[in-house]
Amino acid sequence: MKILLLEDDIILHELIQEYLEFEGWFISSAYSSNDVYNLTYNDSFDLYLFDVNVLGDSGFEILKALRDSGDQTPSIFITALADIDSLKEGFSVGADDYIKKPFNPEELIVRIRSRYQKEITLFYKNLKYFPLSRQLYKDNIPIALSPTLSNLFHLLITDKNRVVVLDNLLDTLVSPNPNALRVNISKLKSRLDLEIQNIKRVGYILKE
Repeated sequence: MKILLLEDDIILHELIQEYLEFEGWFISSAYSSNDVYNLTYNDSFDLYLFDVNVLGDSGFEILKALRDSGDQTPSIFITALADIDSLKEGFSVGADDYIKKPFNPEELIVRIRSRYQKEITLFYKNLKYFPLSRQLYKDNIPIALSPTLSNLFHLLITDKNRVVVLDNLLDTLVSPNPNALRVNISKLKSRLDLEIQNIKRVGYILKE
């Protein structure tokens, strides 16, 4: 899933981006209206997340321009504006949803999962995995993993055949340290018969 994130508050932008990327989604960053126009000219997206008060055209003006050009990409406004006139304007220019700042990033994730992400199925040997619901099956039998192993597996399977960097993997641990990571990777390998390769000082890769 490709998401275009427009947010000019750098700290908030990075926080939202981190949460979205943890879900396995691909994020393109924009900090102004010109960024959005340039990115949408060269690429297409599955979802827009737009702040309203940004450099250049407002989020409302940006979405109206995109809608006028025939772009019907689903869109969510993320803004501190809470008055009814702003709500009306947001929906009148073609917004699909509206989330008010401050907000819990998990709320945004839930909204995206439930409304905009199509469930897909990932396969690996005799495993079948649904990344949206995080349901895992081995030989069509449901498999329950601990939260830590589940998060590690999710990162590895959604980036199958690509290196997942150490920092992202360590973030899944209650007490992040390389030894604990090695232990949990070993548990995953033996539990699910995974071909996980250690790329020294870089990360791990699930090979198919």
